[in-house]
Amino acid sequence: MLKAEEVKECAKECGADLVGIASMDRFEGAPKQMDPRYIFPDAKAMIVMGFRIFRGCLRGIEEGTFFVAYAGMGYAGINWVYQPMVLWNLCKMIEDEGYEAVPIPNNFPWTNTNSSGQDPEATGRLNERWSRPVSPDRPAPDVFIHMRIAAFCAGLGEIGYSKMFLSPEFGPRQRLAAVITDAPLEPDPLYEGPQLCDRCMLCAEDCTGEAISTTETVKVTVAGRKLEWGKIDYEKCSRYFCGASKEHNPFMVTPEDEQGFTQPVGRSQRYKVGPVYVYGRALEGARGCIRACMVHLEEQGKIKNAFKHPFRRRKPWRL
Repeated sequence: MLKAEEVKECAKECGADLVGIASMDRFEGAPKQMDPRYIFPDAKAMIVMGFRIFRGCLRGIEEGTFFVAYAGMGYAGINWVYQPMVLWNLCKMIEDEGYEAVPIPNNFPWTNTNSSGQDPEATGRLNERWSRPVSPDRPAPDVFIHMRIAAFCAGLGEIGYSKMFLSPEFGPRQRLAAVITDAPLEPDPLYEGPQLCDRCMLCAEDCTGEAISTTETVKVTVAGRKLEWGKIDYEKCSRYFCGASKEHNPFMVTPEDEQGFTQPVGRSQRYKVGPVYVYGRALEGARGCIRACMVHLEEQGKIKNAFKHPFRRRKPWRL
């Protein structure tokens, strides 16, 4: 019988930095549209993997000199190049042992299902597709798992106030992927380590789009635990991620650019600075949710992936 330790060892040999296993009952109570048990009703376990974002990918944005590394290597490159290779090889190992494996990478923008009745052109979400349930008792395809909740269920860490997933190894610096399998793998315990997020609110303070509310929160119960994070304005988050702040976008040099970078999200992602592997350039550089959070956690000594020198060595640039 395939053992959990064998699967986790294989995942790390394939290239994952973090690996945890969740039992499927931990998703009890999830909305149908986000419940992985509808994807694979006979699944026994979910393997969740974390892939580190190199701290150096954020260096050029911190200095205002080199913007492509985070978007290319720290974001899209992980989602579109590195993750799929790891998932392919891990799933082959599981299949070779006689079990099914459903890979769930974090690279499905074209299946962001719009079942709300909104016009994708009007909202600017150009990748949304229409769908409907195949029967009245099922959710509409595609079902999307909440990657950060999945990582929590697999014991990899906690969800911070910014809604970013925080691990004790890397803080907010990881991308996530998962595999659902009918192999009866022993689950890992939920994270019980030192609390990582202390509600310092630097994520909200440093967010260029002020997309993280300091007064409204979202509360959910997962695997018997109550989780809470700040309510996110996703329109603001997406636009400012792509460069809607004049003070933090050196590519906004004309009045036309000012209009271009504040278009609806699908268009602003493609304006002037082209996308990398389908993803818009991360011109904002996750200033609050990753960089401010990372600096704070490193100063507190809460991240195991320690460095010889502090990340923030001079005042962050702004125009």
